[in-house]
Amino acid sequence: MSIFSKLKFKDQAFRLREDAILDATTSILATKGFDLMTMDDVANLIGISKPSLYKHFRSKEELVGAAMIRLLDGASDQLAAFPESYSAKEKLSALLEWALRVRLDGGLPFLPSTSNAVREMLMRNLKYVGRVIKLNSQLEKLVIAAQKDGDLSRKLSSDVILFSYYARSCDPAVEYLQRFSKMDTDSIIENMLCVCFQGLED
Repeated sequence: MSIFSKLKFKDQAFRLREDAILDATTSILATKGFDLMTMDDVANLIGISKPSLYKHFRSKEELVGAAMIRLLDGASDQLAAFPESYSAKEKLSALLEWALRVRLDGGLPFLPSTSNAVREMLMRNLKYVGRVIKLNSQLEKLVIAAQKDGDLSRKLSSDVILFSYYARSCDPAVEYLQRFSKMDTDSIIENMLCVCFQGLED
């Protein structure tokens, strides 16, 4: 094996381990939350030493930031993959469906909504902030386009619609329905999308 091949293999192994670390972080955050999660929890879950973990991430804050960036990148990738034939409202609906499925499958919760300390920590992460600004700009344009199309209310401020949309992505009703109702995942998502885009009226 050539030196180049060895370096390439080593780089791939490093990235695979990093993905495993972020998967473990996501799982722990979904169950324990940011405050209770420790670096030991992550290292133990994937079976590596704590020094090995620190080769990838220097702190819990950096680790959580990377997990949130991966979530935002996933949202951007989903948005880019939607067919051009989708209307602005259809793109908003499809992205919200994706976000709800991520949560219902045990994915990362919307951490900034859970704690002021977490929100302040993430706001110091320039990579995270950059991703947020980019995604927010894309979604804001979709909201305005959907209003122009007549698919969303023109009486409401676009900011009100946008932030209400964000609220649905982290609505605790999703977890309550999953835990305490007899509804399956598809039914929960269908009803949450209805609440978001049609409201509570018949």
